[in-house]
Amino acid sequence: MADFAPPPPFEPLREDWSTAVAIVAHPDDMEYGAAAAVARWTDQGKNVVYVMVTSGEAGIDGMHPDEAKPLREAEQIASARIVGVDVVEFLGYPDGVLEYGLPLRREVARVVRRHRPDIVITGNWRETYGGAVPNQADHIATGRAVLDGVRDAGNRWIFRELAESAGLEPWNGVWQIWAAGSPDAAHAVDTTATFERGVASLEAHAAYLAGLGGSAGNMADASEWLEGFARGAGTRLGTRYAASFEVVPLTFD
Repeated sequence: MADFAPPPPFEPLREDWSTAVAIVAHPDDMEYGAAAAVARWTDQGKNVVYVMVTSGEAGIDGMHPDEAKPLREAEQIASARIVGVDVVEFLGYPDGVLEYGLPLRREVARVVRRHRPDIVITGNWRETYGGAVPNQADHIATGRAVLDGVRDAGNRWIFRELAESAGLEPWNGVWQIWAAGSPDAAHAVDTTATFERGVASLEAHAAYLAGLGGSAGNMADASEWLEGFARGAGTRLGTRYAASFEVVPLTFD
């Protein structure tokens, strides 16, 4: 029988930055693993802003989207507050039918120019999470738009109207893009001290978790679900718990 080598250790994420913007598809996307890392960073005095492309209004089968939208927005705002995030923005795109393309790239560029971050965080844009189950289409569209829109934000001649009409000057200050939950992650950050706040932030999505019920395995059990991934990442980082990210560098240094 062939021997199988364990996965390589994770490299620590850099933490010599001050401002990050997280751009993800839905309320709850940050809470499935990355929120504990955000709690660590806000404890360090860093500024983190959340931007939700949709309001997750199509995410609860037993609730009409018109009713779900304000509820999910309120749950996301409360969830973010638990990990030290005071600014949560909703771009208002329709949930479940996001398309990669120029409108979404333009919106990402607009967000980056407004907030002028050092780091941009997004979700996994890969086709799967490393197994056979496919990734959700909104996640893929958002992540790919972030990859391109962050670079668009630095080019004066792409989406010229952002500067000419909206007064948003180009921003080339993003060092790296970090994708949470990626199967190609090679970096991680210690979340041992903030893991419980990460769990609490997911539990704040009470209506969403209740709507999942038994349809998604143990995803509705915030503590059990998060602990499994955090322990696995922690083993590769050399800590009890960790959150892993795929790092896309945007500079050559």
